[in-house]
Amino acid sequence: MRHVLPNGLTVLVQSNRAAPVVALQAWVNAGSADESDEESGLAHLHEHMLFKGTARRGLGEIARAVEAAGGDINAWTSFDQTVYHLVLASRFFETGLDILGDAVTASSFDKDELAREIEVVCEEIKRSYDSPARRASRDVFALAYAAHPYRRPVIGTPETVRSFTQARVLDFYRRHYRPDDIVLVIVGDVAEDEALRLASQSPLGRMPRPAQPIAKRPREGEPPQSQPRALSRADDLRETWLNVAWHVPGIAAADVPALDLLAVILGQGESSRLNLVVKRELALVNDIHASCFTPRDPGLMMVSATMKPPSLPAALSALLEQTYRARTELVSWDELATAQRLVESDAVYQRETVQGQSRKLGFFQSVTGGVEFEERYYEAIAACTPEDLRSAAERYLAGDAVTLVALQPAGDKPLAVGDAELLQLAADADRHARGVPRVTPQSSRPAREAPVKVLGSGETRPWHTEKLPGGGTLLVKQDRTVPLVALRAVWTGGLRAETEATSGSNYLLARLLTRGTRTLDAGQVARAIDGMAGGVSGNSGRNSFGLRLEALSKHFPAAFGLFADCLVEPALAPDELDKERRLQLEEIRSKDDNPAGVAFDLFAKTLYTTHPYRLDILGTEAALEAETPASLRAKLSGLYAPGAVTLAIAGDVDVDEVRRLALARFGGAATGSPAITSPPPEPPQSGPREAVRHLQREQAHLVVGFPGVTLSDPLRFPLEVLSAVLSGQGGRLFLELRDKKSLAYSVTSFSMEGLDPGYFAVYIGTSPHKIADARAGIRAELSRVTETRVTDDELARARMHLVGAHAIGLQKASSRAAVVAFDACYGLGYDASEQYEERIMAVTAADVLACAQRVLDFSRETVALVTP
Repeated sequence: MRHVLPNGLTVLVQSNRAAPVVALQAWVNAGSADESDEESGLAHLHEHMLFKGTARRGLGEIARAVEAAGGDINAWTSFDQTVYHLVLASRFFETGLDILGDAVTASSFDKDELAREIEVVCEEIKRSYDSPARRASRDVFALAYAAHPYRRPVIGTPETVRSFTQARVLDFYRRHYRPDDIVLVIVGDVAEDEALRLASQSPLGRMPRPAQPIAKRPREGEPPQSQPRALSRADDLRETWLNVAWHVPGIAAADVPALDLLAVILGQGESSRLNLVVKRELALVNDIHASCFTPRDPGLMMVSATMKPPSLPAALSALLEQTYRARTELVSWDELATAQRLVESDAVYQRETVQGQSRKLGFFQSVTGGVEFEERYYEAIAACTPEDLRSAAERYLAGDAVTLVALQPAGDKPLAVGDAELLQLAADADRHARGVPRVTPQSSRPAREAPVKVLGSGETRPWHTEKLPGGGTLLVKQDRTVPLVALRAVWTGGLRAETEATSGSNYLLARLLTRGTRTLDAGQVARAIDGMAGGVSGNSGRNSFGLRLEALSKHFPAAFGLFADCLVEPALAPDELDKERRLQLEEIRSKDDNPAGVAFDLFAKTLYTTHPYRLDILGTEAALEAETPASLRAKLSGLYAPGAVTLAIAGDVDVDEVRRLALARFGGAATGSPAITSPPPEPPQSGPREAVRHLQREQAHLVVGFPGVTLSDPLRFPLEVLSAVLSGQGGRLFLELRDKKSLAYSVTSFSMEGLDPGYFAVYIGTSPHKIADARAGIRAELSRVTETRVTDDELARARMHLVGAHAIGLQKASSRAAVVAFDACYGLGYDASEQYEERIMAVTAADVLACAQRVLDFSRETVALVTP
């Protein structure tokens, strides 16, 4: 698997023939922590510049070449690495190697392109300023680290980024981009010996080995934290964001497996302590999560939560009480076993996609020095005991080393909870925890389960399909490639079945499906699904309603039973209804914290005047307050009869077993309508429409769109090709508005089809003073595609990109189950996805022109703008 070429390049190859795709990643051992303060953001700028052209490929040609090979190319920068990755059809493997290597080894670093890309990065920084999660994260790292470079934002600041010159960029590149400090990862439908041969002949394999050894900038060590730190500040948001952090060692430390398990028990999964107690039982937070960030150097154990502003003191106290329990009370063996199962199952879920596998291999080789670390890590996870977790908690979750950051909605009055109050609450919680005696629950160690197997037998069969007695459809795909199973239950419904009086009711009902059954309460459902290393959730969209579940396949009978109970016998308990309604109302109230989402809501309300598509999926306060268990049960039984379900199950299962279980639970006659009555059509749009909403944010968000088509309209496929010509890194919008004019970091187009006509739209996030230029640029590109045919090269790239993205997206069992379930439910045919390539490849340039002329009618243009 691992090979070192003569120039020092490390190559990791893993063959996976499950799908005709391959992932390539170049892990450069240089991140933001290798910068000086004055260089903050320089590693991230390199990530952008390496796609701006080489001696052999001009501006935009790198992305266009990848998309023409049915793939995607992108990159990310972290504290410790910069990673360039692409995934594409395996028949273009050699082309992908050449493109990736050319970008990494021969970037032109053109002075004018550098100036333009600096503007793009500054737009990206502004976008991050509009994200409460990113603002809170930036503040906690800046406060927790006093000296170490992890204190700086990876992306840099406008001041540092604007200071970068071509000479400084080239100096950083020459110091860090060298073959003996790069890991090339190849995973997918390739033979190892052939992949290695081609890698050695690629630009990366031929990259000269420097004569001098690697000279890394020394990283300043972080001194031990001896006092708690707090930052409480006013912010323009609708809910309070709280981050609480403690210092932990880096990835290679012996305590990391215990800390990872502790994070799972505290705040990962539906049955985690913080979720069950602080969110569900005490109803103090809207969301809560624990994580253990362990990079190369010492990292952070962090608990993050959002809440109503008045709940901050009680929420912080409860959060710390539950966290500090781990210092005195041994976790139960059952809790530990569930956490171990969840951590170990990551290897199985990552195996589903070539991207997941390559990212895992690249991480372990680059950060820990060898892929062998993974096996040792999972051995350590399996060997952990409750005492190991308590010992780690005592060492690291210390009250005098805690860092607290609270972003609170700004107002006319002083903050109710300031720095001093945060510190006092933390001190009180620590003092209380120190007074709690050490407790050892009386539980015995259960028999250790066999380790989760990563690989299945590889046996696959075609989809089995049959009609259910109640009018529904059963679809089963036996695929033993990976020991996972995915279930999807779908009915037509969702937003399309609502009025203003019932707005949000389907979303509320979907949330309640997993909050208890006739025989299990909400906590028992959560513990059951976590015990299967799975996930379950209801879903309600614009056209559908249903339930999804994924789990390890060895738990399939139990997983199916839980799935069926949630659908057929949900409890819909009044207390759970109150909790979910409160959480949904809080989501509605905090929507302004996502200005791009606000723009799309405004667009829908402006484009549609009567159709339910104009409504907010989350609903309104008045509509939600009117719902009762009885009204929701009536909706469930009347619209979503078990026998009328479209049920798709894909993965490591036996078809006969699935049929037996499915017919036993869903084989009855339908007692309600098998489909939703179509709402009245939207009246034709008679003229342009425009709406503006003001939010005090760094960026403006612009949506320009037109009435679109239905899922069954043959025009859907030319419209998808048209969108692919415009969007993507190789598309016209990206090239003209981002690459050439530096108007935005994010610009894209897409077609949103439905059972009723949807829309075609272009979105851009830009600085307020660039709105006029952005709008003019969008109009110019849309006008151009209505006037002349797209070129043969553009057409070929767009078609191959769509076909490749389709294949890449179907690697997971959950994706295959979802696509087949929705296609069958919507009347397109369960095998519609198998015909996708043929339909897309049949689209001609004349089809695209005719489609553009029909859809992009500026007399029916709708514009939504959210701006300061």
